[in-house]
Amino acid sequence: MTDQPDPKSFRPATRLINAGLERTPYGETSEAMFLTSGFVYDSAEQAEGTFTGDVSHYQYTRFGNPTVANLERRLCDLEGAEACALTSTGMGAVSSALLAQVRAGDRVVASRALFGSCHWIVSELLPRYGVETVFVDGGDMAAWKDALGKPTRAVLLESPSNPMLDVLDIRMICDLAHKAGATVVVDNVFATPLYQKPLELGADVVVYSCTKHIDGQGRVLGGAVLGTEKWINEVLRPFQRNTGNSLSPFNAWVMLKSIETLALRVNAMTQNAAKVADFLAEAPGIARVFYPGRKDHPQYELAKKQMAAGSTLVAFEVEGGKAGAFAFMNALRLISISNNLGDARSLVTHPATTTHMKLAPEERARLGITDGAIRFSVGLEDADDLIDDLRRGLAALANR
Repeated sequence: MTDQPDPKSFRPATRLINAGLERTPYGETSEAMFLTSGFVYDSAEQAEGTFTGDVSHYQYTRFGNPTVANLERRLCDLEGAEACALTSTGMGAVSSALLAQVRAGDRVVASRALFGSCHWIVSELLPRYGVETVFVDGGDMAAWKDALGKPTRAVLLESPSNPMLDVLDIRMICDLAHKAGATVVVDNVFATPLYQKPLELGADVVVYSCTKHIDGQGRVLGGAVLGTEKWINEVLRPFQRNTGNSLSPFNAWVMLKSIETLALRVNAMTQNAAKVADFLAEAPGIARVFYPGRKDHPQYELAKKQMAAGSTLVAFEVEGGKAGAFAFMNALRLISISNNLGDARSLVTHPATTTHMKLAPEERARLGITDGAIRFSVGLEDADDLIDDLRRGLAALANR
C-alpha cells in the first residue's frame, strides 16, 4: 500500500498499535515472531561486512532481532526517544544503564527512595568497583545542590518512587546534574510513558521494567533503556552485547501484543486507583494515604505539573503496624498478595517484609516505609468490588 500516514501524526493509543510495525513479505496482520538464535549470510563477504558494521544485517539475537527491534521502535515512538535497547528484566535495564557508563573513581548520586534492588546496586554493588555513591532525600533541593556541587558521572532517581510515591522535581534535578556533568537516569515505571515524559523534563536516559504495565498481565519479564542514539549505541550497546543482557524474541512478541492495549489498561486502572484512594482516605483504621492525584499528596502541585494523571499505584498505612497490615492483607479475597505491580489484577504487598526488607530499619523509617505501610497496585476489576474487598480488610483490622 502507498500513501500511508506518518504514525507520528497519530495520538498515543493509535501509535501503540501501528508505530514501528515492519511486516515480512507474507503481509501478516500480527507481528511475526523471529524465534531464532542466529542468522545466515549470503556470502563470507556479507558476514565480514556485518561484523565490521559496513553491512546492515542481523548476526545474532543477543545483538539484535527483528521482533525485538519492532518493540524497540514502538517504545521509542511512545517515549519520544531516538533509540531503545531492550533487556532481559527491569533490573537489567537499571544495572546496564549505570554499569555501562561508570568506572572506578567515578561518582554516582541517587535519590534515597529507590526500589530495593536499585538501592542495593547503588549502596552495595557500585562501591565494590571503586565508584563513590551518595544518597539524597529526593525532595530536598538543597541536598541535591550540595551533592551535585562536584563532578558526577550519573544520577539515578525514581518519580513517583517505590513504594511511597514521592514525586521528585525532575527538571530541577536534571539542571543541577548537568552542571555537574552527570547523565540523568530516570526510572519511570510508576508513571508509565503515558503519564510522564522524563526526556522532555531534561533527563538523558529513561528505564522501565516492561514486566510491569507494558506487559501488564503477569506473563513475561523484560526491561527497556531509552535515550539518544549516540548514548544507546556508543555507551550502552557495547556493554549489553558483551555481557549478554538481552531480551528474548518471545518476550518481545508478547509485549508487542500487550502494548496495543496499554492506554486502555492504564487509563482504566488509574480511574480505579483514584476511587480507591478516595475511599481509603476516609476509612477508619487508615493512618495515611499517598496518591499523586489527590490534593493531600505532599507533592500534589509538582505531580500535576509533570504528570498527566496520578497513575495506578496507591500507598497507604494501616494502624497497628506489621500485625495490622498482615491482618488487613490476609482478609482480602479479591485482591492478591504479590510483589509485582502494573498488572491487570489488583495486587498488594508489604514493602517492609518484601521489596524493601533488606534495607536497614532506620533507612526504611527515613523513607516513610513503616511496618504498617502497604503498596497497592490497582488493577482492572470493578472499583466497587475492590472497595468491597478493602472493607473486608478494614473489618479484620478493626476486629484484631
